[in-house]
Amino acid sequence: MSLRATESLSALHSRKVSNPSLSDPLLTLPVYRAMANMVVSTSLHPLLYTSSILSEVSAHSRSKLPSGKSVLVLGDVGCGKTTLVARLQGVEEYLKGRGLEYLYFNVHDDDIDDDTRCNAWVLDGDLYHKGLQKFAVNRDNVSDSAALLVVDMSRPWTAMDSLQKWAGVLREHIDRLRLPPESMRDMERKLVRQFQEYMEPGGDLSSSPQRRNITTSDTDGESVLLPLGESTLTHNLGVPLIVVCTKCDAVSSLEKEQDYRDEHFDFIQSHIRRFCLQYGATLLYTSVKENKNLDILYKYLVHRLYGFPFSIAAQVVEKDAVFIPAGWENEKKIAILHENFQTIKVEDNFEDVIVKPPVRKFVHEKEILAEDDQVFLTKLQVTDTSSRAPGGSPRTTNRSAATNAGSAMPMQTGGQTSEGVLANFFNSLLTKKAGSTVPGGSPAGGGVSTPGTVRKSGSKLGLTDVQAELDRISSKSDPDAPSTTSVAPPGDTEES
Repeated sequence: MSLRATESLSALHSRKVSNPSLSDPLLTLPVYRAMANMVVSTSLHPLLYTSSILSEVSAHSRSKLPSGKSVLVLGDVGCGKTTLVARLQGVEEYLKGRGLEYLYFNVHDDDIDDDTRCNAWVLDGDLYHKGLQKFAVNRDNVSDSAALLVVDMSRPWTAMDSLQKWAGVLREHIDRLRLPPESMRDMERKLVRQFQEYMEPGGDLSSSPQRRNITTSDTDGESVLLPLGESTLTHNLGVPLIVVCTKCDAVSSLEKEQDYRDEHFDFIQSHIRRFCLQYGATLLYTSVKENKNLDILYKYLVHRLYGFPFSIAAQVVEKDAVFIPAGWENEKKIAILHENFQTIKVEDNFEDVIVKPPVRKFVHEKEILAEDDQVFLTKLQVTDTSSRAPGGSPRTTNRSAATNAGSAMPMQTGGQTSEGVLANFFNSLLTKKAGSTVPGGSPAGGGVSTPGTVRKSGSKLGLTDVQAELDRISSKSDPDAPSTTSVAPPGDTEES
């Protein structure tokens, strides 16, 4: 637009038009705005007149919000990437997609009353889709892009692995772009200069946070810059990085369920801050559930991409609302966290201290589908019919008979059968009972008659038969032993 306006003004000047009409085709809207803000006199020198209009149009062109800025969001599955960007857009609920999602958030400049959209590309957490980055960040817009590495703080044991993995994915993608060496060096030098030129807020705060500072440090004179530390920006990707830790409201649940203490959170924060120092990244703890630090993230993004002033200082007091801008961090400030360590050592491995809790095996029970009532009753009827005997009475399993039969089986004790022992035992009982009965048929003691001593009416087996059977069992178990028991005549037994 600036070049077109310049050509139009040059054409007007060549035609020596001091007061062009509105119908003139060379009078475009930017030129008309520039001329409307001036009081043009016919006695004004033509060269001064042209230079004034050119400067006004140039200033107007510089103040326009640039378009084409992009943010690439990377992170594991379920870490809250889409929800985070949707909140920046002002959407409460957003349906998550797959592959590469496109969202945006609005940017407004109060000074010139101009609006634009910042593109936000959310990459799926599955590494299978990492090739889709080429549609979000390419050789043409890589210098106008920033990257967000999202970490799930409800699972802090995955924090460092996630950061290393997605930083490597971004580095691999930038290397595949095959940027010219000069362009890559310019991007890296710009990132180093922004890190070195960081100043604590508190200076000129009169400007509105939604008004861009057109006079950047590039137009200022040479200033003295401090050298970087040994572990600062050792991995320079040339793209501004912002590490966003989401779901920081889970800190309280980690304290209750996993027995985390302050030193554990300080240990986690020290490792993440050391990673950010190596990549020159900004660190921000957020919580969509509690709407925490989302406004800081928005203001910092438009500050890094569009040059808006930023006047929020670093915040390191609250363990769930940390904010550390790029350029503020150094090794000495990280070492302050080590003073709170009691049972943890600085040199301990991250995986040894922040251990993944054991996963409870969930037994997935198979779903049982109930049969139809009629089908169930039909099966029950068939089963009931088949379980009945031919006479119509239901069959019952005589468990007691089986048990008695099993208990009546002879047991082997010491290599000889128990038949002889049982025979002798019953013989002794029969001998005692037979000797204790009186002719009246009742026991000598006058007590109740013992079964087996008195023949019951209707019984076909007498006492003599039982004794004879026992003698036969005894003689069968010991054939060599002489029979010592005499069998009484049947008549005597019946008379007794």
